[in-house]
Amino acid sequence: ITTTDPGAPYPDHSIEHSYRSGTYTASLTVTWGATFTVDGGAAADVPGTTTTEGPPVTFAVLQARTVLTNPYD
Repeated sequence: ITTTDPGAPYPDHSIEHSYRSGTYTASLTVTWGATFTVDGGAAADVPGTTTTEGPPVTFAVLQARTVLTNPYD
């Protein structure tokens, strides 16, 4: 997923991805840019960007299915 949306914390999150059962490897790369102002003046861009890369993480996705039963059987 590539986005310019910074997201938000739960429960107001705006970025999500659904997975099927299996094993996945994910990593995160963030590109940072900035602006600045002096004494409330017009915003100016800071030249260039910098990138932060997180290490890959492997995880398993499992799926549980509900089953209705009769407790009196």
